[in-house]
Amino acid sequence: MNVPLGSGSIDVSLPDCDVAVAEPSGGEVVDVRAAAQRALEEPLGPPLAERIDASDDVAIVVTDLTREAPDDVLLDVLLERLADLGVAREQVTVVVGLGLHRPMTDAELEAMLGPHADLAVNHDPESVVELGRVDGVPVEIGTPVANADAVLSTGVVEPHQYAGFSGGAKTVVIGAGSESLIRHTHGPETLARERVRLGRLEGNPFRELLDEAGDLVGIDFSLNLAHGPTGVLGIRAGDGRRIVRELATVARDARSVPVEREYDAVVCGVGAPKDANLYQATRGATYVALGDRNPLREGGKLVVPAALPEGAGEGTGERRFYRRLRETDDAQSLYRELREGYEPGAQRAFIVARVLREHEIVVTNSEAPDVVDACLMRAEPDVRDAVEPGSDVLLVPDALNTLLVERR
Repeated sequence: MNVPLGSGSIDVSLPDCDVAVAEPSGGEVVDVRAAAQRALEEPLGPPLAERIDASDDVAIVVTDLTREAPDDVLLDVLLERLADLGVAREQVTVVVGLGLHRPMTDAELEAMLGPHADLAVNHDPESVVELGRVDGVPVEIGTPVANADAVLSTGVVEPHQYAGFSGGAKTVVIGAGSESLIRHTHGPETLARERVRLGRLEGNPFRELLDEAGDLVGIDFSLNLAHGPTGVLGIRAGDGRRIVRELATVARDARSVPVEREYDAVVCGVGAPKDANLYQATRGATYVALGDRNPLREGGKLVVPAALPEGAGEGTGERRFYRRLRETDDAQSLYRELREGYEPGAQRAFIVARVLREHEIVVTNSEAPDVVDACLMRAEPDVRDAVEPGSDVLLVPDALNTLLVERR
Protein backbone atom coordinates (compact mmCIF):
# COMPACT_ATOMS: atom_id res chain seq x y z
CA MET A 1 0.00 0.00 0.00
CA ASN A 2 1.35 3.43 -0.92
CA VAL A 3 1.62 6.17 1.70
CA PRO A 4 2.63 9.75 0.84
CA LEU A 5 6.13 10.97 1.61
CA GLY A 6 7.00 14.50 0.53
CA SER A 7 5.75 15.00 -3.01
CA GLY A 8 6.02 11.27 -3.73
CA SER A 9 5.10 8.09 -1.88
CA ILE A 10 6.55 4.95 -0.32
CA ASP A 11 5.27 1.40 -0.38
CA VAL A 12 4.36 0.19 3.11
CA SER A 13 4.60 -3.59 3.27
CA LEU A 14 4.10 -5.35 6.61
CA PRO A 15 3.75 -9.03 5.68
CA ASP A 16 4.18 -10.20 9.29
CA CYS A 17 1.31 -8.04 10.56
CA ASP A 18 -2.47 -8.01 10.34
CA VAL A 19 -3.10 -4.77 8.42
CA ALA A 20 -6.40 -2.93 7.91
CA VAL A 21 -6.69 0.18 5.76
CA ALA A 22 -8.81 3.23 6.59
CA GLU A 23 -9.75 4.92 3.35
CA PRO A 24 -12.65 7.37 3.22
CA SER A 25 -15.07 7.37 0.30
CA GLY A 26 -13.42 10.49 -1.09
CA GLY A 27 -16.56 12.17 -2.41
CA GLU A 28 -17.16 13.54 -5.89
CA VAL A 29 -14.51 15.90 -7.25
CA VAL A 30 -15.49 19.25 -8.78
CA ASP A 31 -13.75 21.44 -11.34
CA VAL A 32 -12.15 24.17 -9.24
CA ARG A 33 -12.60 27.11 -11.59
CA ALA A 34 -16.15 26.27 -12.56
CA ALA A 35 -17.15 25.59 -8.96
CA ALA A 36 -15.56 28.84 -7.75
CA GLN A 37 -17.37 30.84 -10.40
CA ARG A 38 -20.65 29.14 -9.50
CA ALA A 39 -20.04 29.86 -5.81
CA LEU A 40 -19.67 33.57 -6.58
CA GLU A 41 -22.91 33.47 -8.56
CA GLU A 42 -24.77 31.71 -5.72
CA PRO A 43 -23.22 33.09 -2.49
CA LEU A 44 -24.25 32.29 1.04
CA GLY A 45 -25.33 35.77 2.03
CA PRO A 46 -25.02 39.08 0.14
CA PRO A 47 -23.20 38.92 -3.21
CA LEU A 48 -19.80 40.48 -3.71
CA ALA A 49 -21.37 43.34 -5.68
CA GLU A 50 -23.15 44.49 -2.51
CA ARG A 51 -19.97 44.39 -0.42
CA ILE A 52 -17.54 46.19 -2.76
CA ASP A 53 -17.35 49.68 -4.27
CA ALA A 54 -15.31 50.33 -7.40
CA SER A 55 -13.13 52.80 -5.49
CA ASP A 56 -12.25 50.36 -2.68
CA ASP A 57 -8.74 49.30 -1.84
CA VAL A 58 -9.10 45.55 -1.34
CA ALA A 59 -7.06 43.12 0.76
CA ILE A 60 -7.40 39.43 -0.08
CA VAL A 61 -5.96 37.15 2.63
CA VAL A 62 -4.83 33.76 1.32
CA THR A 63 -3.40 30.70 3.02
CA ASP A 64 0.33 29.97 3.02
CA LEU A 65 2.14 26.92 1.68
CA THR A 66 1.17 24.77 4.70
CA ARG A 67 -2.35 24.49 3.25
CA GLU A 68 -2.99 22.55 0.09
CA ALA A 69 -5.20 24.94 -1.88
CA PRO A 70 -5.37 26.05 -5.53
CA ASP A 71 -5.02 29.67 -4.46
CA ASP A 72 -3.91 30.70 -7.94
CA VAL A 73 -7.27 29.63 -9.37
CA LEU A 74 -9.34 31.02 -6.50
CA LEU A 75 -7.48 34.31 -6.71
CA ASP A 76 -7.87 34.42 -10.48
CA VAL A 77 -11.66 34.01 -10.18
CA LEU A 78 -11.89 36.67 -7.46
CA LEU A 79 -9.80 39.15 -9.42
CA GLU A 80 -11.93 38.61 -12.51
CA ARG A 81 -15.08 39.34 -10.52
CA LEU A 82 -13.52 42.40 -8.90
CA ALA A 83 -12.52 43.70 -12.34
CA ASP A 84 -16.13 43.25 -13.48
CA LEU A 85 -17.17 45.42 -10.53
CA GLY A 86 -14.71 48.16 -11.52
CA VAL A 87 -11.93 47.36 -9.03
CA ALA A 88 -8.57 47.73 -10.78
CA ARG A 89 -5.80 45.24 -10.18
CA GLU A 90 -3.68 48.04 -8.67
CA GLN A 91 -6.26 48.42 -5.89
CA VAL A 92 -5.71 44.84 -4.66
CA THR A 93 -3.16 43.57 -2.16
CA VAL A 94 -2.85 39.82 -1.57
CA VAL A 95 -1.78 39.13 2.01
CA VAL A 96 -0.30 35.71 2.72
CA GLY A 97 -1.72 34.58 6.07
CA LEU A 98 1.36 33.21 7.79
CA GLY A 99 0.28 33.35 11.41
CA LEU A 100 3.60 32.57 13.06
CA HIS A 101 4.90 30.44 10.18
CA ARG A 102 7.98 31.55 8.27
CA PRO A 103 7.63 34.03 5.37
CA MET A 104 7.24 32.52 1.92
CA THR A 105 10.05 33.07 -0.57
CA ASP A 106 9.55 34.81 -3.91
CA ALA A 107 9.88 31.47 -5.68
CA GLU A 108 7.26 29.89 -3.41
CA LEU A 109 4.88 32.79 -3.95
CA GLU A 110 5.26 32.48 -7.70
CA ALA A 111 4.65 28.74 -7.57
CA MET A 112 1.56 29.21 -5.39
CA LEU A 113 -0.02 32.28 -6.99
CA GLY A 114 1.28 32.15 -10.56
CA PRO A 115 0.72 35.41 -12.45
CA HIS A 116 -0.69 37.07 -9.31
CA ALA A 117 2.46 36.69 -7.20
CA ASP A 118 3.33 40.33 -7.86
CA LEU A 119 0.33 41.36 -5.74
CA ALA A 120 1.44 39.36 -2.71
CA VAL A 121 3.00 40.45 0.56
CA ASN A 122 3.88 38.22 3.50
CA HIS A 123 1.99 39.07 6.66
CA ASP A 124 4.17 40.80 9.23
CA PRO A 125 2.95 39.95 12.77
CA GLU A 126 4.98 42.88 14.13
CA SER A 127 3.07 45.44 12.04
CA VAL A 128 -0.51 45.27 13.30
CA VAL A 129 -3.41 47.50 14.29
CA GLU A 130 -5.73 46.83 17.24
CA LEU A 131 -9.38 46.79 16.17
CA GLY A 132 -11.07 45.90 19.43
CA ARG A 133 -11.26 43.09 21.97
CA VAL A 134 -12.81 39.63 22.14
CA ASP A 135 -12.99 37.79 25.45
CA GLY A 136 -10.86 40.60 26.89
CA VAL A 137 -8.07 39.97 24.37
CA PRO A 138 -6.87 42.51 21.76
CA VAL A 139 -7.77 41.60 18.18
CA GLU A 140 -4.85 42.92 16.16
CA ILE A 141 -4.65 42.63 12.40
CA GLY A 142 -1.90 43.26 9.85
CA THR A 143 -1.64 46.82 8.53
CA PRO A 144 -2.48 45.99 4.87
CA VAL A 145 -5.71 44.34 6.04
CA ALA A 146 -6.57 46.98 8.63
CA ASN A 147 -6.09 49.78 6.08
CA ALA A 148 -8.16 48.15 3.35
CA ASP A 149 -11.66 49.34 2.51
CA ALA A 150 -12.77 45.76 1.92
CA VAL A 151 -11.39 42.46 3.24
CA LEU A 152 -11.78 39.21 1.31
CA SER A 153 -10.27 35.79 1.94
CA THR A 154 -9.72 32.40 0.44
CA GLY A 155 -9.30 29.30 2.58
CA VAL A 156 -9.62 25.59 3.13
CA VAL A 157 -12.30 23.99 5.30
CA GLU A 158 -10.58 20.87 6.59
CA PRO A 159 -10.50 19.07 9.94
CA HIS A 160 -8.63 21.19 12.46
CA GLN A 161 -7.33 20.02 15.83
CA TYR A 162 -8.72 23.03 17.71
CA ALA A 163 -11.25 24.89 15.52
CA GLY A 164 -13.07 21.71 14.54
CA PHE A 165 -12.64 22.75 10.92
CA SER A 166 -10.40 25.44 9.48
CA GLY A 167 -11.46 28.15 7.04
CA GLY A 168 -13.81 31.08 7.40
CA ALA A 169 -12.55 33.82 9.72
CA LYS A 170 -9.52 31.76 10.77
CA THR A 171 -7.59 32.57 7.58
CA VAL A 172 -7.73 36.28 8.43
CA VAL A 173 -7.71 36.61 12.22
CA ILE A 174 -5.00 33.98 12.79
CA GLY A 175 -3.18 34.11 9.44
CA ALA A 176 -3.03 37.93 9.34
CA GLY A 177 -3.24 38.52 13.10
CA SER A 178 -0.79 38.96 15.94
CA GLU A 179 0.48 36.90 18.82
CA SER A 180 -2.22 38.25 21.17
CA LEU A 181 -5.15 36.30 19.71
CA ILE A 182 -2.97 33.30 18.86
CA ARG A 183 -1.70 33.21 22.43
CA HIS A 184 -5.25 33.29 23.83
CA THR A 185 -6.96 30.87 21.44
CA HIS A 186 -4.01 28.46 21.42
CA GLY A 187 -3.37 28.70 25.15
CA PRO A 188 -3.85 25.81 27.59
CA GLU A 189 -7.09 27.17 29.09
CA THR A 190 -8.75 27.14 25.66
CA LEU A 191 -7.21 23.97 24.25
CA ALA A 192 -7.95 21.91 27.36
CA ARG A 193 -11.70 22.58 27.07
CA GLU A 194 -13.75 19.52 26.16
CA ARG A 195 -15.49 20.94 23.10
CA VAL A 196 -12.23 22.12 21.52
CA ARG A 197 -11.51 19.16 19.34
CA LEU A 198 -11.04 17.87 15.83
CA GLY A 199 -14.15 17.89 13.65
CA ARG A 200 -16.44 19.71 16.13
CA LEU A 201 -18.02 23.07 15.26
CA GLU A 202 -21.09 23.36 17.45
CA GLY A 203 -20.32 24.83 20.85
CA ASN A 204 -16.58 24.89 20.12
CA PRO A 205 -15.20 27.91 22.05
CA PHE A 206 -12.11 28.10 19.84
CA ARG A 207 -14.23 28.46 16.71
CA GLU A 208 -16.58 30.94 18.42
CA LEU A 209 -13.65 33.19 19.35
CA LEU A 210 -12.38 33.18 15.77
CA ASP A 211 -15.79 34.11 14.39
CA GLU A 212 -16.23 36.96 16.88
CA ALA A 213 -12.78 38.28 15.99
CA GLY A 214 -13.72 38.06 12.32
CA ASP A 215 -16.76 40.23 13.00
CA LEU A 216 -14.47 42.89 14.49
CA VAL A 217 -12.13 42.78 11.51
CA GLY A 218 -15.08 43.06 9.14
CA ILE A 219 -14.41 40.25 6.70
CA ASP A 220 -16.63 41.19 3.78
CA PHE A 221 -16.56 38.06 1.66
CA SER A 222 -14.83 34.65 1.63
CA LEU A 223 -14.21 31.97 -0.98
CA ASN A 224 -13.41 28.60 0.60
CA LEU A 225 -13.08 25.02 -0.55
CA ALA A 226 -13.26 21.57 0.97
CA HIS A 227 -11.10 18.78 -0.32
CA GLY A 228 -10.69 15.10 0.32
CA PRO A 229 -8.32 12.36 -0.75
CA THR A 230 -9.48 12.56 -4.36
CA GLY A 231 -9.39 16.33 -4.82
CA VAL A 232 -11.57 19.40 -4.31
CA LEU A 233 -15.09 18.38 -3.25
CA GLY A 234 -16.90 21.68 -3.06
CA ILE A 235 -16.50 25.46 -3.04
CA ARG A 236 -18.69 28.05 -1.33
CA ALA A 237 -18.56 31.84 -1.18
CA GLY A 238 -20.05 34.57 0.99
CA ASP A 239 -20.50 34.59 4.77
CA GLY A 240 -17.68 32.77 6.59
CA ARG A 241 -19.81 31.06 9.24
CA ARG A 242 -22.22 29.61 6.69
CA ILE A 243 -19.39 28.56 4.39
CA VAL A 244 -17.64 26.63 7.15
CA ARG A 245 -20.85 24.86 8.23
CA GLU A 246 -21.73 23.76 4.68
CA LEU A 247 -18.23 22.71 3.65
CA ALA A 248 -17.62 20.93 6.96
CA THR A 249 -20.62 18.73 6.15
CA VAL A 250 -19.22 18.04 2.69
CA ALA A 251 -15.80 17.22 4.14
CA ARG A 252 -17.16 15.11 6.99
CA ASP A 253 -19.30 12.98 4.67
CA ALA A 254 -16.35 12.34 2.37
CA ARG A 255 -13.70 11.75 5.04
CA SER A 256 -15.34 9.67 7.79
CA VAL A 257 -14.28 6.05 8.32
CA PRO A 258 -15.91 4.01 11.13
CA VAL A 259 -13.51 2.17 13.44
CA GLU A 260 -14.75 -0.97 15.23
CA ARG A 261 -11.68 -2.27 17.09
CA GLU A 262 -8.34 -1.26 18.57
CA TYR A 263 -4.86 -1.61 17.09
CA ASP A 264 -1.27 -1.95 18.25
CA ALA A 265 -0.07 0.66 15.76
CA VAL A 266 -1.47 3.21 13.34
CA VAL A 267 0.54 4.34 10.32
CA CYS A 268 -0.40 7.97 9.68
CA GLY A 269 0.23 9.20 6.13
CA VAL A 270 0.89 12.95 5.78
CA GLY A 271 2.87 13.94 2.67
CA ALA A 272 3.60 17.39 1.24
CA PRO A 273 3.17 20.16 2.17
CA LYS A 274 2.52 19.10 5.79
CA ASP A 275 5.55 16.83 6.15
CA ALA A 276 8.01 19.61 5.33
CA ASN A 277 8.73 19.99 9.05
CA LEU A 278 8.11 18.16 12.30
CA TYR A 279 5.76 20.85 13.64
CA GLN A 280 3.30 20.20 10.83
CA ALA A 281 3.93 16.47 10.38
CA THR A 282 2.97 15.66 13.97
CA ARG A 283 -0.59 16.58 13.01
CA GLY A 284 -0.83 13.13 11.45
CA ALA A 285 -0.35 11.55 14.88
CA THR A 286 -2.44 13.98 16.92
CA TYR A 287 -5.35 13.98 14.47
CA VAL A 288 -5.56 10.21 14.86
CA ALA A 289 -5.13 10.02 18.63
CA LEU A 290 -7.28 13.04 19.55
CA GLY A 291 -10.06 12.66 17.02
CA ASP A 292 -13.58 11.36 17.47
CA ARG A 293 -12.33 7.77 17.85
CA ASN A 294 -8.82 6.89 19.01
CA PRO A 295 -8.16 3.53 17.31
CA LEU A 296 -5.15 2.61 19.46
CA ARG A 297 -5.18 0.22 22.36
CA GLU A 298 -3.37 1.18 25.54
CA GLY A 299 0.33 1.57 24.82
CA GLY A 300 -0.20 1.56 21.05
CA LYS A 301 2.10 3.59 18.82
CA LEU A 302 1.66 6.15 16.05
CA VAL A 303 3.98 5.84 13.04
CA VAL A 304 4.38 8.90 10.82
CA PRO A 305 6.39 8.70 7.58
CA ALA A 306 7.59 12.28 7.00
CA ALA A 307 10.31 13.78 4.80
CA LEU A 308 11.13 16.78 7.08
CA PRO A 309 13.38 18.72 4.67
CA GLU A 310 13.00 21.74 7.03
CA GLY A 311 13.70 19.73 10.19
CA ALA A 312 11.56 21.00 13.07
CA GLY A 313 10.53 24.06 11.03
CA GLU A 314 11.88 27.55 10.48
CA GLY A 315 9.10 29.87 11.66
CA THR A 316 8.73 31.45 15.09
CA GLY A 317 6.10 28.94 16.18
CA GLU A 318 8.07 25.99 14.88
CA ARG A 319 11.21 27.06 16.74
CA ARG A 320 9.26 27.42 19.98
CA PHE A 321 7.74 23.96 19.45
CA TYR A 322 11.19 22.46 18.94
CA ARG A 323 12.72 24.20 21.94
CA ARG A 324 9.96 23.04 24.32
CA LEU A 325 10.22 19.40 23.24
CA ARG A 326 14.01 19.41 23.06
CA GLU A 327 14.52 20.89 26.52
CA THR A 328 12.38 18.43 28.47
CA ASP A 329 12.98 14.91 29.75
CA ASP A 330 9.52 13.37 29.52
CA ALA A 331 6.07 14.06 28.11
CA GLN A 332 4.19 14.03 31.41
CA SER A 333 6.43 16.72 32.92
CA LEU A 334 6.17 18.82 29.77
CA TYR A 335 2.39 18.53 29.70
CA ARG A 336 2.13 19.64 33.34
CA GLU A 337 4.49 22.54 32.69
CA LEU A 338 2.64 23.70 29.57
CA ARG A 339 -0.73 23.54 31.36
CA GLU A 340 0.53 26.62 33.22
CA GLY A 341 1.01 28.52 29.97
CA TYR A 342 3.23 28.84 26.92
CA GLU A 343 4.10 31.19 24.09
CA PRO A 344 2.24 31.00 20.73
CA GLY A 345 3.60 28.17 18.60
CA ALA A 346 4.32 25.97 21.60
CA GLN A 347 0.69 24.81 21.57
CA ARG A 348 1.77 22.07 19.16
CA ALA A 349 4.27 20.88 21.77
CA PHE A 350 1.41 20.88 24.29
CA ILE A 351 -0.79 18.74 22.02
CA VAL A 352 2.08 16.40 21.13
CA ALA A 353 2.95 15.99 24.82
CA ARG A 354 -0.71 15.21 25.53
CA VAL A 355 -0.52 12.32 23.04
CA LEU A 356 2.94 11.16 24.11
CA ARG A 357 1.67 10.58 27.66
CA GLU A 358 -0.30 7.62 26.25
CA HIS A 359 1.37 6.65 22.99
CA GLU A 360 4.80 6.54 21.39
CA ILE A 361 5.25 8.54 18.17
CA VAL A 362 7.73 7.12 15.67
CA VAL A 363 8.74 9.22 12.66
CA THR A 364 10.18 7.27 9.73
CA ASN A 365 11.88 7.96 6.40
CA SER A 366 12.90 11.49 7.40
CA GLU A 367 15.88 13.65 6.49
CA ALA A 368 16.12 14.84 10.11
CA PRO A 369 16.23 11.81 12.44
CA ASP A 370 18.33 13.72 15.00
CA VAL A 371 15.61 16.37 15.29
CA VAL A 372 12.98 13.67 15.84
CA ASP A 373 15.01 11.90 18.51
CA ALA A 374 15.58 15.19 20.31
CA CYS A 375 11.82 15.83 20.57
CA LEU A 376 10.64 12.89 22.75
CA MET A 377 9.82 10.91 19.59
CA ARG A 378 11.72 8.09 17.95
CA ALA A 379 13.20 8.10 14.45
CA GLU A 380 13.41 4.95 12.32
CA PRO A 381 14.61 4.50 8.73
CA ASP A 382 11.39 2.84 7.53
CA VAL A 383 7.88 1.94 8.65
CA ARG A 384 8.82 -1.73 8.91
CA ASP A 385 11.51 -0.81 11.46
CA ALA A 386 8.87 0.90 13.62
CA VAL A 387 6.30 -1.91 13.81
CA GLU A 388 6.84 -5.21 15.63
CA PRO A 389 6.01 -8.41 13.73
CA GLY A 390 2.60 -9.81 14.62
CA SER A 391 1.08 -6.38 15.33
CA ASP A 392 -2.46 -5.40 14.47
CA VAL A 393 -1.95 -2.31 12.30
CA LEU A 394 -4.32 0.32 10.97
CA LEU A 395 -2.95 2.08 7.91
CA VAL A 396 -4.39 5.57 7.35
CA PRO A 397 -2.84 6.67 4.04
CA ASP A 398 -4.14 10.24 4.37
CA ALA A 399 -4.38 10.94 8.09
CA LEU A 400 -5.11 14.65 7.68
CA ASN A 401 -8.01 13.97 5.34
CA THR A 402 -9.53 11.07 7.30
CA LEU A 403 -11.91 11.31 10.26
CA LEU A 404 -11.90 8.11 12.32
CA VAL A 405 -15.33 7.85 13.97
CA GLU A 406 -17.33 5.45 16.11
CA ARG A 407 -19.54 3.01 14.27
CA ARG A 408 -23.10 4.36 14.62
